[in-house]
Formats: sequence, C-alpha cells, structure tokens
Amino acid sequence: MVGQEFCSSNGLQLVYMLQVNTIVLIFSRRSMSTLASKHCVPCRGGTPALKGVELDRLLREIPHWQIVNDHHITRTFVFPDFKHALVFTNQVGAVAEEEGHHPDILLAWGRVEVTLWTHAAKGLTESDFILAAKINELMG
Repeated sequence: MVGQEFCSSNGLQLVYMLQVNTIVLIFSRRSMSTLASKHCVPCRGGTPALKGVELDRLLREIPHWQIVNDHHITRTFVFPDFKHALVFTNQVGAVAEEEGHHPDILLAWGRVEVTLWTHAAKGLTESDFILAAKINELMG
C-alpha cells in the first residue's frame, strides 16, 4: 500500500492510499455545519420553493456553491485526475442515497459538477442546501 498527500489548487489537503489499483480517498473533516447535521425531508407536491432572503441565508452556509436563477444550486469540484473524480462521485451518490435526495452529477476528467433542486417544488428547498452541506463535508 502506498500513501501520498498533496494539496489541490483550492488548498484542500487530500490524502490517498493506493492498494491493488483501488484509490481510497481520505478527506480531513472540519466540524459538521448546522445544515450538514440535518436530514433531507421528502418533498410532496405543493411545497413552495424558497425565495429571496431565505435563499441568501442558506447560501452563506454552503461555501463555494452558487444559486442559478433562484431555481437550483451548483458547485464544481476539481480533482487531479479521473480516478479521484470518480471516487468522489460515488461518495456523493452514497450520501444522496442515504438522504433520499438525488442531485444531477456531471463527471468529467478531473472535475465533478453537482446540481441540486427539488423537482416537486420546481425550485430550491432546505433539503437542497442540506445535501450541499453534506457534500461539502466530504471535501473536509
């Protein structure tokens, strides 16, 4: 088993271990955010999408994410290669499955773009911000 450590362009310290062609990423974690400690709530039709001040307040709790047209949030994560991006994509998928709230994920060489919104609300709900915070926690 070989271990290496490096810093990505965004200053994130990554530690990985290579074992039989498998990469295991270990991200250091900071204390869990308030949003990350919550759980996504299933949305039923008729739930109104969040707007204005509420969106701004929640966005402050998820660094590096952007609100697009008051409809969805998105963030692009950068990695040194495809393997690291793929491992992260699978980690995002596992968290999404645990929460029952599923993002759109675009996987490309060295990057992963995650987009969230609540289809039933036709916009953003607190669950989108909760999942974004949990995804941020994967990065430390």
